[in-house]
Amino acid sequence: MTNNFNEKNYSTKMDKSILSLKKDITTLRTGRANTNMLDTIKVNVYGQLMPVDQLATISVPEARLISIQVWDKANAPLIESAIHKSELGINPQTEGQTIRLKIPDLTEERRKDLIKVLKNMGEKGKVSIRNIRRDANEELKKKLKDKKISEDESKNFEKIIQKLTDSNINNIDKMLSDKEKEILQV
Repeated sequence: MTNNFNEKNYSTKMDKSILSLKKDITTLRTGRANTNMLDTIKVNVYGQLMPVDQLATISVPEARLISIQVWDKANAPLIESAIHKSELGINPQTEGQTIRLKIPDLTEERRKDLIKVLKNMGEKGKVSIRNIRRDANEELKKKLKDKKISEDESKNFEKIIQKLTDSNINNIDKMLSDKEKEILQV
């Protein structure tokens, strides 16, 4: 029988899920300034939603300060408004075309809230990985039913997919644990 099941496709999909989760996790505020905190903020300008980094230069001049140098002065109030409406919980200070975000110390309550958000992100990542595993197993069952692969091949591929799934779930757990330590660090 010919081997026409490609586990690499599923491995790639899982890798993309992990990358997406990593990107989401970096947007969580940990008490230190990080330009990635603004990645999820979209500003309604020129008739469409645009990310802040396409409207301004973002830099971190100090450990607890983000500086946003807006290219078009008319967009400064729009960016400021979008930051106010976001879940960052930071009040921007605007001076002409420069917006400054002073990152306050995290309170104990805010840290606990961030950990809940982090765990929710992690669970979504795990569900995504498990859904990819389910899709792979369904494809295997279909190929087995159509007699395109043997039962032995099906079992071997199932084991490979399960190893990939376990490895990625462990990877997510480690990422969550590392970020939780970072959030709890005073």
